[in-house]
Amino acid sequence: MSRTTPCVVGINLGHDGGAALITDTVMVAISEERLNRTRYSPGFEASLLYCLRAAGLTLTDVDLIAVSGIGRTPPTRTETGLAHLGIDREQILPVDHHLSHAYTAYCLSPYKTATVLVVDGGGNNNDTETYYAATPDGIERLCGNPPRRPRAGGIGATYEAFTNWLGWHEQEAGKTMALASYGDPSLYLAPLFDVLDTQVHGRLTRTHASGIADLAARTGFDFGPYDSRGAHELATNAAAYVQAETERALCALAEQTIAATGLGNLCFAGGVALNCVAADKLHRLDPVTGYFAPPAASDRGQALGCALYAWHRLTADLPRRPLSSDYFGRDYTSEEIEQALRRDPRSGLVERRRTPFTWRRESDIAHAAAQMIAEGKIIGWFQGGSELGPRALGARSILADPRTTASSHALNERIKHREAFRPFAPSVLADHAGAWFDLDRPSPFMLLAPPVRPDHADKIAGVVHVDGTARVQTVDPAAAPAYGALIEHFHQLTGVPVVLNTSFNDREPIVETPAHALATFQACDLDAVCIGEYLVERS
Repeated sequence: MSRTTPCVVGINLGHDGGAALITDTVMVAISEERLNRTRYSPGFEASLLYCLRAAGLTLTDVDLIAVSGIGRTPPTRTETGLAHLGIDREQILPVDHHLSHAYTAYCLSPYKTATVLVVDGGGNNNDTETYYAATPDGIERLCGNPPRRPRAGGIGATYEAFTNWLGWHEQEAGKTMALASYGDPSLYLAPLFDVLDTQVHGRLTRTHASGIADLAARTGFDFGPYDSRGAHELATNAAAYVQAETERALCALAEQTIAATGLGNLCFAGGVALNCVAADKLHRLDPVTGYFAPPAASDRGQALGCALYAWHRLTADLPRRPLSSDYFGRDYTSEEIEQALRRDPRSGLVERRRTPFTWRRESDIAHAAAQMIAEGKIIGWFQGGSELGPRALGARSILADPRTTASSHALNERIKHREAFRPFAPSVLADHAGAWFDLDRPSPFMLLAPPVRPDHADKIAGVVHVDGTARVQTVDPAAAPAYGALIEHFHQLTGVPVVLNTSFNDREPIVETPAHALATFQACDLDAVCIGEYLVERS
């Protein structure tokens, strides 16, 4: 195949490892954790094989492999570990971590020109904040954080440190963001960051929880006990503090970088771009004429950014592939689904708890699912190729009725086994989004948290956060036909064009295969699961 059309691969060696493959007609990507079932897993072997099989190719068809990682410098060709696969050294291309993020932000956006802002916990060369001017001619790095400033002084590293102090893994910053809306940031009067000439100067001198202990000792601030996990009022206020300071710093950084580039469209990537509360403030800034963040903004998108970079280097054409969806996984056939339903060992089914169930093929699975949700049932929804990013967008989702808090309480307590303060997201038909939320643009990737319209808030109480906002996903039926049809049916049944949506998992990576879906369905208290055209219910 490579003799007639280019074929490139991207690989991420760091946490959230994975692979991506691009040709002129194919773009497939997946993170390693979806296949080996270990959260935040490094590695690329299973995901690389997945991508090759999805495209119907072998390694001999690949022209160039771009590889990124975390650490002081990008990985060398030797450090990539690709030699044991028979890959020629000249086919391996190391990529700077932040540059890979910049490629996902710009190449997947709808804009011809843009300011690209990358903010994360840390990349190569001590990078924590960098910005670029992007045009069809290329992506030019203009500046970054002060090189001598410690990584701990960056926005992402500071947020990670507070997350550790509160008792969570640094990759669980979404919990800090959710907890923040319950707290009062005004108890802490000193700023966490200064933004001067597009550079961030943070107050932390150490990373992780020890950095917060040191900050408390220097300032006299009381952030509550270590490892409180949201159970202490002062810790809740600490979460509110780092969230408010993050929003302030990001808004200042966006304004100053746009002033420096003269390009009003803002493309935002890096793990901090998943902070949808901050992002909602960014897109409303006066200098921001357009806003885009890729759904896999964190290191889950590194492999895809590497592949886009490899395409540019191989062909000399800067790829422009504006996204309408995040469905980068492969489809599963009816035969593969039935293998899992029949408990065929070839399906890879590993049953953590064996539960009796029945299954049948439905002529209109979307209508059947909408009816069950309207009756108060909580269902798994597995359709088409999986999402690459960390948020389920109607391909690997758990769905419930948004009209009361009963569904959200049941999800947290019985099914997801999560902290009670964590909210759930609304998926709304795109044509109705403006009437239900203070939203003036599409939000297909659940990366904005606008206020809920007051006259509708009590109609969707299950998805309204304590501060009156919601992490919205707008659904265009043209981009997600099955999911759009389900919400349309639910709208006809209830008068509400919204369903409650959360990821299809229970303290594990989001499910990828029909076997994963069936195993998770049996292991938790879901009422039913829809896998393709098949409806599975407990006996």
